[in-house]
Amino acid sequence: MFTGIIENVGHIASLEREGSNLHITVESTLAPELKIDQSVAHDGCCLTVVELIGGERPTAYRVTAIAETLAKTTLGSWTLGQAVNIERCTVSGARLDGHVVQGHVDGMGVVAALEDQDGSWKVQIDHPRSDDHVTVPKGSIAVDGTSLTVVDSSPTSFSVAIIPYTWEHTRFHRLKVGDSVNLEFDILGKYIARLLAQRER
Repeated sequence: MFTGIIENVGHIASLEREGSNLHITVESTLAPELKIDQSVAHDGCCLTVVELIGGERPTAYRVTAIAETLAKTTLGSWTLGQAVNIERCTVSGARLDGHVVQGHVDGMGVVAALEDQDGSWKVQIDHPRSDDHVTVPKGSIAVDGTSLTVVDSSPTSFSVAIIPYTWEHTRFHRLKVGDSVNLEFDILGKYIARLLAQRER
């Protein structure tokens, strides 16, 4: 489980295909603090550390994405040197500064507009319509693993306002119109949508 508060921006050091799997090596200053079998969110996608690289004080680590993950997230289009938002799993008893993020990406959205608002940035993201994936104004959404508050909402899009600190300390300042992003909709909203759908049957 995660909170959507990004700890570090890592960079893709290598990509190695093996059958339908993709082995990904990530360089990060968090590498010395990780351990094998630990869950780490990468642009909001929970992956397991399978190897630490760099000796006694690792400088990188390796994770593996399977075909299902590659098909439903942006990971299949990652390139060497690409920046990636990284968050380690939540420590029990710690403050929940963002919102409950599972690291299970629901699908991808596309950046439709970027607006510099002289102190913050407003980002509009379009996504496929789904009765299970809804947003509401002032609700929560995880974009590339980052916990954000919804400003405007429609069945196929939403906008978020990003403060300067988040803009600079995540990979958001690299976003361009047309870029794909990973989306995880609020778990409470997903449960409510499913329960309402069952009542209507």
